[in-house]
Amino acid sequence: TLRYTRGCMPDYYAILEVERTADEKTIKTSYRKLALTFHPDRNRGNDEAEEKFKAINEAYAVLSDPAKRQ
Repeated sequence: TLRYTRGCMPDYYAILEVERTADEKTIKTSYRKLALTFHPDRNRGNDEAEEKFKAINEAYAVLSDPAKRQ
C-alpha cells in the first residue's frame, strides 16, 4: 500500500522508510535493502511484493535525483 502526501504524490520517503532529512547514502542503503527483500525473484507469485518492488524503484528514481527530489 502506497502512502500519499497531501495531494496525489506518493510519499517516497515513507516508501523507502527514511526520514525527510535523509542523505543520499541513507536513501541508497534503504533502497538496496528493500529491493532485495521485495524482489520478484525472491517472492515468486506474490503480487503484493511485486507492487511494493515497483513502488520502491519509483521512489528511489525520484529521491536519488536532486532535481526531482525538490
